[in-house]
Amino acid sequence: MLRKSRALVTLAAAAVAGAVVFAGGLSGAACSSGSSGTGRGIYVDGSTDGGAGQETSPGDGGGLKSWPQPGVTCTDPTKCPGDPGANAFWVTISGEANAISGYPFPPGDYVNDTYFFDGWEFIITEYIVVVDHIVLWDNPNHNPSNQGDLTGMSQVAHLDGPFVVDLHKGGAIAPGAGGGNEQATPIGVLANQNDKGGAAFDPAATYGFGFQTVQASSDAYNVNLTADEMADYATMVQNGYSVFYRAHLTWKGDQSKYPCVTTNAGAGPDAGLQDAGGDAATVTYVDGGYDYSKMPTKGIDVAFGFPTPTHYVNCQNQLGTGTPNPGENYPRGLQVSPSQSVIAQVTVHMDHPFWESFAENSPVHFDQIAAQYVGQTNPVTKIEDFKGVPFYAFTDKSGTPLPWRNCAGPNYTPPGNGQMAFDTLSIPIDPHGTCTGTVGVDYTQDDCKSERDYYDYVRFTQSTQGHLNSQGLCFIDRQWPAPAGGS
Repeated sequence: MLRKSRALVTLAAAAVAGAVVFAGGLSGAACSSGSSGTGRGIYVDGSTDGGAGQETSPGDGGGLKSWPQPGVTCTDPTKCPGDPGANAFWVTISGEANAISGYPFPPGDYVNDTYFFDGWEFIITEYIVVVDHIVLWDNPNHNPSNQGDLTGMSQVAHLDGPFVVDLHKGGAIAPGAGGGNEQATPIGVLANQNDKGGAAFDPAATYGFGFQTVQASSDAYNVNLTADEMADYATMVQNGYSVFYRAHLTWKGDQSKYPCVTTNAGAGPDAGLQDAGGDAATVTYVDGGYDYSKMPTKGIDVAFGFPTPTHYVNCQNQLGTGTPNPGENYPRGLQVSPSQSVIAQVTVHMDHPFWESFAENSPVHFDQIAAQYVGQTNPVTKIEDFKGVPFYAFTDKSGTPLPWRNCAGPNYTPPGNGQMAFDTLSIPIDPHGTCTGTVGVDYTQDDCKSERDYYDYVRFTQSTQGHLNSQGLCFIDRQWPAPAGGS
């Protein structure tokens, strides 16, 4: 979400021979407040005992487990599992209000809403997420300067799935942790320290919170998918996706209260000719303004699948009380209440793949995606199409430099006056770099030192989207080949 608060986290610079690092921009990282230095602890999974359930048919995806989990009975099927009451945590999941509404354009509020500044309307129809291994640790403030260091923390409780949820459907818990029109869906209860012999939670103690997004499989609990979504889930299983978007975008910048304006990206293959006096030597190509009519403005379908399993570790809690650690926005972890249950909401923000920077709360754009389909009618865009696309100097599919476009008037200022370019902050950029490793293995074991193209960029920023209770930042531990550090 695009919010007023822009508290950022300083990145540790990483030097790579031959790499390009953009200077300037905001000095921060998305969704992280720890460093990835030698003090970070390796995440330890909870028990993998998911239990056995009745299966439902997800078409070509194999049999999904029915919901709720075995042994859980609910008087209200829309709030199942139900509220556990005092001295327990009620685990829910939400994509915030925009997972339900999408990003309308024109926005209702040009100042406070999240929307695409280049005039695209985003209508979401599916936002499927697979989450697992919700865990609690003791002593979340063991290392105040490194949120990801688990060496002084012990796991005390876990809730295992996996759980597959379409966050576009909202949920019966309203409002969600972020308030307003946000909704959430229950996925479980942590009633005691089930990794400590079932001991009661200490009401005077704070417990660290974490969860994972995992690759889709048929061995998952179907929380709310319906038959019409099973083909997409089968695609997730086939390709190892952990998050999937299906949406439709239409350009509506001409309906803005502000005229759309663009920067000067420089002359490209479509530039006009300028003759200074008839001499052939004086004829030059000039930039006559980008021709946006080449974009498929009548509609683009999105089918984004992300093979980016990620651990979200020792999260900060927007609803927590107490004093945050230095450099952090909120206190870490959760604390039970003797009078009522405490919400532990897994929050998966929808806007992150469209950010112009790795800085938290970056503005969002879609022109850089639409430009890859110039001349096409009603294309379907997938992130795999972005392999080889330069994000540090965007061009369209024909190679024409792409300018920044602003349809929000004074509510947005592009970070440059020329060609559209996204910012990795201090993460190295090397178009000729190599990246090797295995999905499902901690990124620190990979040989992947830089961002090479827009395919790398969009996966890296998407994987920052996990939070606790709306805005609580987590330490991000990628389980797929990606550069170390950053967030």
